[in-house]
Amino acid sequence: MADKALQLEECVRAAADARDAHVREVVRWHFSGETGTPIWLRWAEKAGWNPAEEVQGFADIVERFENFDDESLRKEPHEEWIPRAFADRPFTIFETGGTTGMPKQRIGWDDYKHDYEEFSQTLSEEAFPRGGYWLMVGPTGPRRLRLAIEHLAHHRKSSCYFVDLDPRWVKKLIRNKEMDQARAYMSHVIDQAVLILNNRKVDVLFTTPKLLEALSEELSIPDAGITGVFCGGTEMSPQTTRFLVEEVLEGRTQLVPTYGNTLMGLAVHKPGFEKEGFSITYYAPQPRAVLRVTDLVDPQKQVDYDEWGRVELTTLTKELFLPRFLERDEAIRRRPVAEHPWDGVAQVRPFGAQKENIVEGVY
Repeated sequence: MADKALQLEECVRAAADARDAHVREVVRWHFSGETGTPIWLRWAEKAGWNPAEEVQGFADIVERFENFDDESLRKEPHEEWIPRAFADRPFTIFETGGTTGMPKQRIGWDDYKHDYEEFSQTLSEEAFPRGGYWLMVGPTGPRRLRLAIEHLAHHRKSSCYFVDLDPRWVKKLIRNKEMDQARAYMSHVIDQAVLILNNRKVDVLFTTPKLLEALSEELSIPDAGITGVFCGGTEMSPQTTRFLVEEVLEGRTQLVPTYGNTLMGLAVHKPGFEKEGFSITYYAPQPRAVLRVTDLVDPQKQVDYDEWGRVELTTLTKELFLPRFLERDEAIRRRPVAEHPWDGVAQVRPFGAQKENIVEGVY
């Protein structure tokens, strides 16, 4: 046990060193005259200091940058977010959040491909076979998720069917207490998924917890030939996770919980959550994204391990530098593990979920 603890400490230190080296590289990229991003070059000039020279590691991000104001993702022209090194490349526009009002938008090129190719390495070859067919039941349109899921399928030599979902419409119906219309819309989505499953061979399914449950009321998911399921987008409490594993998937189809968004990429879950009371812990794709669980009063501080706090994201890629963005999620801070020697987040749920009725809809 002592040897394992020592090995983990060494892995944590090595991961922190790798993270800090990556921080230096990405900050210099975004704040240099040759490759930099206009919005950050203007920020540095106004702030009166040079991050390209002064930032030496992640601690400097926490100490010298305030929490990111996401209004700039709604208001600033996209051109302000193009690193000079990417000036001649057309970009993709993705929405993030924005189920009410003007959506936050980010631009991108290849980040989602890197995220999902790395995620592919964690998948079981039996549950997520290569050369098969996938079905995504969830938001497509302006969401990064549609391209990401299809790229992941292609990366695994597979092809993907799609059933679209409009989360804005669902939440609007729920807020207006038009529950009959919300149920009718869910039935419309599920009917399309059932039609495909009854007429096409599908090996892998991606959807949300509520849609997965609704789909299981129409057919047996294992008997439909599905061997692996990705599931994410809304809260997955231990009770929900147990129900999905044991009842919905009948203990025969592998469940892979997912947590991610357009700004972070895709976090992987810690295996063996069944042995931990079905409590799911996720680990961000560090060093491209770093998560902290922060104090609700003072976001400069992290909470202790096994305590609840608000999730803070720092995105660190050459496409996007986004420091200390307070997510609309809260979670429990978990310790590093050998496979992922940095902090994890567990039992992720909407921020303020215990104090008010959060409308999640089906996504």
